[in-house]
Amino acid sequence: MFNVEKHPGNKQEQYTLLHKQLVALIEDEKNQIANLSNASALLNQFLPDINWVGFYLVEDDQLILGPFQGLPACVRIPFGKGVCGTSAANKTTLRIADVHQFPGHIACDAASQSEIVIPLIKNEEIIGVLDIDSPMTNRFDAEDQQGLEEFAAILSRYL
Repeated sequence: MFNVEKHPGNKQEQYTLLHKQLVALIEDEKNQIANLSNASALLNQFLPDINWVGFYLVEDDQLILGPFQGLPACVRIPFGKGVCGTSAANKTTLRIADVHQFPGHIACDAASQSEIVIPLIKNEEIIGVLDIDSPMTNRFDAEDQQGLEEFAAILSRYL
């Protein structure tokens, strides 16, 4: 049985604990969908002030919606379009303080105000992105970016 628990300590200590929890959830499971589903649920429980967290996976040179927590979302995103497609095309993290200022932003949820997208890289190839939205502007800081990039790197090793 799982319980929702508060993560003690400063933000860096909280992310360290989150990373340990991720490994414990996925290290013995080979199914990609199961691991992505548990990863999105874990982040949804861990991160305050978010309204969507999930994955888009690469298929035929575009991103296809994968496991997520939140309202229904866009199913297909071309590389280079929106925050997710731009992150995937460039293989770089994008931390957007105000999504309405991002050229070509794709609005799946009108409540989203800020976003962070982290590429999932395996064997130097993009396999997907981790996408997290918040109803607050400037929700994600450098510590979040570092913690979430490490989360994505750990997860990618198990996919």
